[in-house]
Amino acid sequence: MGSVVVSYKIFPIDITVNFNDLKKKIENCLPEFASVYGYGEEPIAFGLNALIAHIKIPEDKSGVLNELEKKFESINEISQVQPLMVRRIRG
Repeated sequence: MGSVVVSYKIFPIDITVNFNDLKKKIENCLPEFASVYGYGEEPIAFGLNALIAHIKIPEDKSGVLNELEKKFESINEISQVQPLMVRRIRG
């Protein structure tokens, strides 16, 4: 059985948001079957960066994408979540 990696662009509410703390909150809100595959950052404007989170989930799970987005949006430091890409990987 393969896995799927979902990439999200996560916009913080402010330029003062600490990305290390935000990453910990993201990891803590993930369901037990999901894991972080990696992170990146993308400059937006005027010192604001977006966090790119790559989340690995089993490909046989359904309804997970909406669940992940709702959990991310419940984190106070996040203003918006934008799905970027879904791709299948081995493992």
